Amino acid sequence: MTRPIAAGTRVQDVDALRGFALLGIFIVNITFMASGYPGNLVTDPAFSSTFDDVVRGLSSVFVDMKFYLLFSFLFGYSFTLQIEAAARAGAAFAPRMLRRIAGLFALGVLHIVLLYGGDILTTYAVVCLILFWLRGVSDRTALRIAAVVYGVVLLSALASGLFLDRSAFVPSGAEAPANAERSTAALLGGWGDVIGEHLDGLSLLVVQAVSLQGPAGLAMFLLGMVAGRRRLFARVRGDEPVLRRLQWIGFPVGIAGGVAYTLGGGNGNTLAVVASIATAPLLTAAYVATLLRVMHRTASVRDALAPAGRIALTNYLAQALFGLLVFTGAGLGLAGTFSPLATTGLAVAFFAVQLAASAWWLRGHRYGPAEWLLRWITNARRPAWRA
Repeated sequence: MTRPIAAGTRVQDVDALRGFALLGIFIVNITFMASGYPGNLVTDPAFSSTFDDVVRGLSSVFVDMKFYLLFSFLFGYSFTLQIEAAARAGAAFAPRMLRRIAGLFALGVLHIVLLYGGDILTTYAVVCLILFWLRGVSDRTALRIAAVVYGVVLLSALASGLFLDRSAFVPSGAEAPANAERSTAALLGGWGDVIGEHLDGLSLLVVQAVSLQGPAGLAMFLLGMVAGRRRLFARVRGDEPVLRRLQWIGFPVGIAGGVAYTLGGGNGNTLAVVASIATAPLLTAAYVATLLRVMHRTASVRDALAPAGRIALTNYLAQALFGLLVFTGAGLGLAGTFSPLATTGLAVAFFAVQLAASAWWLRGHRYGPAEWLLRWITNARRPAWRA
């Protein structure tokens, strides 16, 4: 039986969901860390077998975009927890949050330059400024804005697929494979080559942030903020009928959309991306409903995932560091040598290590290293290092 949770008490379900999202995000990110081919929307000829295509296809159907949406939703939920924390401390929320946003942006910049060019922290920081500005709107207004913003993203992608000529701005023919080979070679170079490759991808990062990740993230932020205000996860028992309805609707529609996205060419076809944008939120919701039901039947699942989600920022940065040390010339230099299955398996294996390491760390520390630093910036006061 689930006990009521008082204000200010940490909600373990939220931490566990965040930990689950970390795994999905890493499965996507590691493919870009491991080779220059995915970022150039072409298949590595060394891994072009039917089996390799099936593995990539399964990831496209079940993973791509879904976990980014979940992570964004939980960011919005945690935004309300920051408001509550400021109130409990008797501190003004605005300066605390603005310092936090600045700290998050700075960490994102360092992440891009030094670790991995596919950063999301800078986008989150910029979009959080909009959430900060909208924090006073009513729940109804927040939901309407979220629907409009996500609708604009969907319609813009549809219009681009129908009326824009991709060949005008996307390399085609022999150019894309040549760019992919060059990118992989840069990853295998020295530290300067790796940083240069990260910086070369900045223009694409900005385009993605403006056209898709930023607006979609804002919509999820707003939904999460409303959920946080209503403390939805604090009241979940795991047997609510709505959770089953989310599964019955989300899985068939979301998987169908994922199949359409994959068979349509994935990110190489804008209309295929439209199918993903339209249906990914439903599959994400089905994942959340399923995990909530499982965790409230088997508490050990929550106990395993929650520590990783509690120090999600540290784990997110650690995943990028791991990719840097394994794949680039600054480490083992294994870029281009892992098949899709091996890459996914490596992500799962490292995440398992993170689960154990997170639980061990939190036995002696209240925060992860990155969370400790960000909390120092947020509160303008050094927090205690050990628990």
